[in-house]
Amino acid sequence: MKRVLARVVGFFDERTTRWRTGTNEGQLAALAALSALALGMIFISLASYDFVPVATLVIPLVLGSFVLRYRPLLVLLAIVGLGAVLTVTKQTLDTEFTSARISNLLTVILVGLLILFAASRYRSGLPGPLGEAMLVELNDRLQSQGVVPTLPEGWRSQSAVLSAGGAKFAGDFLVANLSEDQKRLEMVLVDVCGKGVGAGTQSLQFAGALGGLIGSLPPLGLFAAANDFLLRQRWDEGFATAVHVLVHLDTGAYSVINAGHPPALRWSHHESVWVVDGARGTALGILERPDFHRSVGTLEPGDALMFYTDGVVESRIRDVRSGIDWLRGRAGQVVLKDGFENAPRRILGDVLAQDDDRAVLILDRKLPVVDYARGRGN
Repeated sequence: MKRVLARVVGFFDERTTRWRTGTNEGQLAALAALSALALGMIFISLASYDFVPVATLVIPLVLGSFVLRYRPLLVLLAIVGLGAVLTVTKQTLDTEFTSARISNLLTVILVGLLILFAASRYRSGLPGPLGEAMLVELNDRLQSQGVVPTLPEGWRSQSAVLSAGGAKFAGDFLVANLSEDQKRLEMVLVDVCGKGVGAGTQSLQFAGALGGLIGSLPPLGLFAAANDFLLRQRWDEGFATAVHVLVHLDTGAYSVINAGHPPALRWSHHESVWVVDGARGTALGILERPDFHRSVGTLEPGDALMFYTDGVVESRIRDVRSGIDWLRGRAGQVVLKDGFENAPRRILGDVLAQDDDRAVLILDRKLPVVDYARGRGN
């Protein structure tokens, strides 16, 4: 019994997988199932119109709009339309003519035509839910490039990203790479110009390009390649700001390269203050030969680096400079009160403006347990 059940579950799971990939076989299976449903409803309606009136035939059409491409949906509409005409004709011959039945028939046909028109507008050639599922899966795979691998003992990386209006896709993204010997950590935080869907789709493309290059090129070469990539795209708003950090996890030595991005902040454990980093540079996608300047330093135990996008510090009522001053003060309060745990989320929770994508990345070098307790006590 278990084997039979496993085979049945496996059969339907395989068919579902093939449907999700948009194969012709999957579409034919979905069309067959919906056609069987429609024909069953038509036969019942012919036998007992009061039990299944013609208006109920919109159900297979609505279901078809979720799972079928344009051509299979056209076949389903033909089946439903023909069945609706036969049903109304039979009932009119058997009983008296009523305008309500004609109205229901026209409603079914009109709904079918609207669904068919909507299907013809899908540029991917896939039904809406399936196309959206593939786009979301692509977004999830690209975002996985921004998940920082587990770092060696004594190091911690945390990030938080919020899109404008709570949309799924944001113009801010992170890509990261940890060397095989776990001694070199590279991270790039990017803010693609624009807002909403446009910036979100451009960030997907740019994230895929950067994710394939990080770790394979030196930092300056990576930014040069990213700049060339954006210049080739010829987007209406085809530039992006970015900040790159390379950290030697065995020594704490780091370098920061800034491409038009808000300046990084460095937390000094001994002074208990966020210090503005000096790296500056030209945004990517503007000039053929952008100018980048590198800053270097060393993270001691208890120190940290924070990177963020302009949506955190800039708004209609606050310029970037005053926003950075606010961020230094607020982030300092967060660290002194509760340490670095979940600090990016707590900082973003205090950002009032929500009309732009917002991202915060913090890399901290943990204090030894004894030193940490002593520092919190002070």
